[in-house]
Amino acid sequence: MSDQAIQNHAAFVWSVADLLRGDYKQSEYGKVVLPLVVLRRLDCVLEPTKAAVLKRHAQLAGKIENVEPVLQAVSGQQFFNISPLDFRKLLDDPANAADNLRAYIGGFSPAARDIIEKFDFGVQIERLYRANLLYKVLARFADLDLHPDKVSNISMGAIYEELIRRFSELSNETAGEHFTPREVIRLMVNLLFIEDADALTKKGIVRTLFDPACGTGGMLSVAEDHLRSMNLDSRLEVFGQELNAETYSICRSDMMLKGQDASHIVYGNSFSEDGFEGAHFDYLLANPPFGVEWKKVEEQIRTEAEKKGFDGRFGAGLPRINDGSFLFLQHMISKMKRPEQGGSRLAIVFNGSPLFTGGAGSGESETRRWIIENDWLEAVVALPDQLFYNTGISTYFWMVTNRKSPERRGKVQLVDAREFWVKMRKSLGEKRKEISGDQIDEITRLYGEFTDGEKVKVFPNEAFGYMRITVERPLRLRWEVTEQTVSLLAEEKAWSKLTDEEQANLTELLNGLIGINSTDRTVLAGKVGKVPEGIEKALWDLLAARDPEAPIVTDRKGEPEPAPELRDNETVPLPAMPVRWEPEATVRLASTEYRTAIEDYMREEVFPFIPDAWVNHDKTKIGYELPLTRHFYNYVPPRPVAEIDAEIKALEAEVQNLLGEVTE
Repeated sequence: MSDQAIQNHAAFVWSVADLLRGDYKQSEYGKVVLPLVVLRRLDCVLEPTKAAVLKRHAQLAGKIENVEPVLQAVSGQQFFNISPLDFRKLLDDPANAADNLRAYIGGFSPAARDIIEKFDFGVQIERLYRANLLYKVLARFADLDLHPDKVSNISMGAIYEELIRRFSELSNETAGEHFTPREVIRLMVNLLFIEDADALTKKGIVRTLFDPACGTGGMLSVAEDHLRSMNLDSRLEVFGQELNAETYSICRSDMMLKGQDASHIVYGNSFSEDGFEGAHFDYLLANPPFGVEWKKVEEQIRTEAEKKGFDGRFGAGLPRINDGSFLFLQHMISKMKRPEQGGSRLAIVFNGSPLFTGGAGSGESETRRWIIENDWLEAVVALPDQLFYNTGISTYFWMVTNRKSPERRGKVQLVDAREFWVKMRKSLGEKRKEISGDQIDEITRLYGEFTDGEKVKVFPNEAFGYMRITVERPLRLRWEVTEQTVSLLAEEKAWSKLTDEEQANLTELLNGLIGINSTDRTVLAGKVGKVPEGIEKALWDLLAARDPEAPIVTDRKGEPEPAPELRDNETVPLPAMPVRWEPEATVRLASTEYRTAIEDYMREEVFPFIPDAWVNHDKTKIGYELPLTRHFYNYVPPRPVAEIDAEIKALEAEVQNLLGEVTE
C-alpha cells in the first residue's frame, strides 16, 4: 500500500472522530477510535472462516473441554470468535447495540479479548451508548475494509501509528514515545543485519529479535519484513515489551495477525517487571523515550543494582534519575547471547545526552566504560535533526555487539550522517526531514566499508577514555591577629560554649596581640599560649591567612598540605594501549603506563606554570565520553571584513532605493 493510500485510510478513520465532537474532548478521541480499529481489523481477518468456526463450535459443544486449539485451526489464526455477531450484524439491532457489542467482544478467544480489555473499552461503550453515538460510530467502521488482502500488516501498522500521531498531537502528548519513522527503522535494521548477510540467506534460518520498548511493534514488523526480503525461507521470531496499554494492545494484535506468537508481546515496565527474565536473543533494537525519568521504579532498580551487581541488569552504573536511557541499554545487553552461543547484535536510538553526560566515575561514564572496555561498542551513527515526530533534536544510533568482526575488534566507528536528508513536502509534528532510500543505501555502504573518510572516523577504544586527575598546590600560610579576627571569633558557634570568664580572658589576650603576624605558627602559638580546647581549631583557622610568599605548610610526616581553594582537575588521555574492562579501575591506575601518562602530562602542561603542584593519585578516576561532533568539526574561517562591509553597503543602497519609491 502506498503512503497516500495509508494516509487515505487514516483520514477515513480520522473522520469518524468528527462524530465524537462535543461529547468527547479531542484528547479522548483515541480511546474510542483505536480499539474500534483493532476490532474491525480482527473482524475482517476472521470473516472468511467465521461460519466454519461457528459450525465447529456447535459440534464440539459439551464434547471436549479445551476447544481453543481446534477452533484456532479452523479459523487459520491464533484467535477466533464464537459469537454469531459481526460488525455488519451489530447494525441490525440499534436499540441493543451496546449489549450486542459486549457480547461480540466476549465471543473472542482469551488472547484477543485481553487485547480489547487493555483498552478499557467497556467504559467507552457505555459512554457512546448514552450519548446516542454508538450505532453511528459502528456504522462508519462497518464500511471500513481492513482485510489483509486490502491492507497488509505493514500498512496496517503504519495506519495505527499515523492515528496515534494525530491523537497525540491533539492531546499534546509525545507521539515519539509510541513509534519511530519507518525510514529510520529501515536504516537501523540495515545496520543491525549488515554483518550477517551471508548467514541470514541460508535456507531455513531462524533468528530471534527483542524490543524492550516496542510501542505498536513498528520496529519488529520492519525487521521481520527486511529478513523476509533477504530470504523467503527464513523466520524471525519477535519479542517485545510495552508499558502503554493501548500501544501494547495494537502491537499484540498486529503480531497475532501475522502469525507470530502473541504471547511474545508482554505488558509491563521493562525495568521493574522484566517480562523475559533469563531469556536471550540474536538481535535487539529499541527507540526508548528520550530522557525518560525512572523515579517511579527507583526502589526496584537500586535494589537490583545493589544486591545483584553485575549478576543483575544494572551493575555497570545508574544514570541520573531524569534520564533512564542507559538503563534500557543495560537491560538489553543483559539479553544478549554469550559469544560461545553465537553472540548478539543490538541497535538503540539515543539523543545526544548518553554520548557525554556524566563526569568520570558517574553512572553514565561507568556505563560507557563498561561497554567500550568490553569491546562491545561497534559504532555510533549521527542522524539528522528534525527526524522524529515529537522532537527536533539530533539523534544517534548506538550499535553494540559482543561478536565484532576481526577487523572491528578494539575499535569504534563514528559515522556522520547528519547531512543525509531530504525536506518533507509536509511536516508531521516536529518531523520536517526524512532519509531517502538512496541515502539509506549510502549510509549503509559507508558503515559497511569501515574506512576512514570525510563521513567516517575509526578510533581505537582507548581514544574515548581519559583520566580525571586532581592537581594539588601547596598550602602557604602566615598567621596574624587583627581586629577582624577578634570580632569574627565571637561569631563562632564554639564561642558561646565558653564561660564568661574564658571569653573575657581570650578577648583581652587577642586585643593585646593585634598587629603581630608570622609565617611560623609556633612563634604566634608561643604568644597566644593555651586556649580553651573547644575554641582552638576555630581560632587558628581565623588567624591563618593565605600568603603565596609564605613557606609551605607540612603535616606531621613532613608532607606538604594541599590548599583546597587552589585544587584543580585536569583531563589526561588514556595511554595508547589496548584496554580490557575490569570492575575496579584502581589496579590499572597504579600501572606504570598510566602513571607515566600522568607524569608526562604534568611535565608538559602543568609544571611549566605551577612547578610546586602534584597529583593526588587517590582521587584519580577513569572516564569515557564520545565527543562525536568534535571529531567531525570543520573550521570555517569568517568572511573577510571587506566582503561583509561591501554587502552591508549594497543592502543600505537597496533600502534607500525602496524608500525612495515609497515617498514618490
